[in-house]
Amino acid sequence: QVQLAESGGGVVEAGGSLRLSCAASTRTFFRYSMGWFRQAPGKEREFVAAISGGGTTTYSPDSVKGRFTISRDGAKKTVYLQMNSLSPEDTAVYFCAAGPILTIRQDSYDFWGQGTQVTVSS
Repeated sequence: QVQLAESGGGVVEAGGSLRLSCAASTRTFFRYSMGWFRQAPGKEREFVAAISGGGTTTYSPDSVKGRFTISRDGAKKTVYLQMNSLSPEDTAVYFCAAGPILTIRQDSYDFWGQGTQVTVSS
């Protein structure tokens, strides 16, 4: 079992930046691909970014590419999501997830955090 704990959410003005963190409670952190997802009010949860276990491969959709960067620190067993040029459309609860493969599919991730709220004011 892997426990994930997100932090770093908050309220920021449009155009601002936030860095989310997700700490994992596993000795085999390197074996897991990590993903970030978000869910806005009244909308389905959507994929934001993913990174391979070794950290060499990342993927993100066009909606956030160039603005959001995913990274990981094996020693700290933490994955990060650096978010720049935020807009009100980025307002959502952000979740991190751990799974065996690098994928955008939510059902391929076995473990999920509780989420952290990000609110972007206009």
